[in-house]
Amino acid sequence: MVWLGTGCHPAEKGLPRIAIAGLGIESSTFSPALTDEAAFHAKYGSDVYSNYPFFAADSPLRHRAVWIPTIVGHALPGGAVTREAYESLVGKTLDSLKKYGPYDGLYFDIHGAMSVVGLDDPEGDFIKRIRQVVGKSTIISTSMDLHGNVSMALAENTDLITDYRLAPHEDAMQTKQRAVEDLLGRIESGKGKPAYKAWIPIPVLLPGEKTSTRIEPARHVFGAIAPTLGQEGIIDGGIWVGYPWADEPRNHAVVMVTGDDKEKVMGAAEQLARSFWDARKGYAFVATTKPWDECLDSALVSHQHPFFISDMGDNPTAGGAGDVTWTLNQLLSRREFKPANGPSLIYASIPGPDLVRKAVAAGVGGHVDGYAGATVDARYSPPAHIVGTVESIVSGDQDAVVEVVVRVGSLHIIVTQKRKPYHKEIDFTRLGLAPRKTDIVVVKIGYLEPELYAMRADWIMALTPGGVDQGIEHLPYKRIPRPMFPFDKEMKDPDLSARLVPSSDAQ
Repeated sequence: MVWLGTGCHPAEKGLPRIAIAGLGIESSTFSPALTDEAAFHAKYGSDVYSNYPFFAADSPLRHRAVWIPTIVGHALPGGAVTREAYESLVGKTLDSLKKYGPYDGLYFDIHGAMSVVGLDDPEGDFIKRIRQVVGKSTIISTSMDLHGNVSMALAENTDLITDYRLAPHEDAMQTKQRAVEDLLGRIESGKGKPAYKAWIPIPVLLPGEKTSTRIEPARHVFGAIAPTLGQEGIIDGGIWVGYPWADEPRNHAVVMVTGDDKEKVMGAAEQLARSFWDARKGYAFVATTKPWDECLDSALVSHQHPFFISDMGDNPTAGGAGDVTWTLNQLLSRREFKPANGPSLIYASIPGPDLVRKAVAAGVGGHVDGYAGATVDARYSPPAHIVGTVESIVSGDQDAVVEVVVRVGSLHIIVTQKRKPYHKEIDFTRLGLAPRKTDIVVVKIGYLEPELYAMRADWIMALTPGGVDQGIEHLPYKRIPRPMFPFDKEMKDPDLSARLVPSSDAQ
């Protein structure tokens, strides 16, 4: 590991020493997939800075502390993390923290929805183990995805906490910077840890596609966070929707607020919690949602192009395995796409390493005959038999590794060596595809990310099967607390009074 700490430099005398660490992933316990260590693409030491534009070498923020980056890893959402991978990454983080301490502060960059085989609440476990190394006096500031889970263990062991306020997460980097500036502000001012932390569990569990801030009621519920928390005596906080595709007791919505004014901290937390709860019956899908056949039929008769369809059930950006073939097999069976001059359709995407190897061997313009998908999650449909012409071959993507486009009739099927979500225009154009000039674009995704959303002429979200099935009310939960909305629609109003969380000094 390379560390660029320069504690002996005269200009750094008196500056606070702040570590950087974190692991982030959304992982579905309803998917058979497993996530290994390599999937986190962990960065070590000075390489960690590249994750954060605000840590650029010439940024003012970079010069306000002696930064000690340890390990930060972010994995594409997927199945539960293997215990071996988790212990390895956590162990390396703790070893690094032991080596370079002591610390005035620590920036903890996590997602909050990691599931680990055989372990409840990985983020709570991780921060407790960090505390055992850095001690009680170190101030920890945590940034999270609003689809993460804030357990009591996490709440107790962090001092400052904040999360995204937009879904899609266009404010991700601003949130991370805010968490760092919150930490610096408390250290530089000498105020230290907040006097109060308020935490409120809310018995609501909904998918992000129903709580997007693009539409009401989430737009006004989350839009009220900044003004509500922008009071003297309050530091930060937020509303966490929680992650619906994991079956653990911590999976539910939460509000948490930190600050020095007890009444304001508790009052703000209760105001935000009540607002989220009161809006629960108004949350709805961010776009028109229909069964697959109805979605495709609508796209085929539409004059609005490109017409996007979200193949939601196997969305790899939410934790799906990414290799469910159900939708692709439906497309391959449709007569409309058999002729080359049929409606043009891009399908993004399906992993098929064997087919990719055959396509590379055949070369662009060559014929390929093979199978893709359903090696991880074959519960809904067998591997897709793809027979067609290789249109392009591109290597070098961090996630996909190698991508090929195979034309079958009027279908342009993206086949990857490893799974990859497609959410930017360049993801398509670098493969020689022209999504803006294509009749129908099918993507394994939920709500469209900003670039695709801006590109769409029309859009429907399809209720398809997979490890992140949007029909969460029929998923086999056994461990989430009940009653819980929407599973218990007529439940009584819960106790939404603020719980004061013990200081990390008491842990």
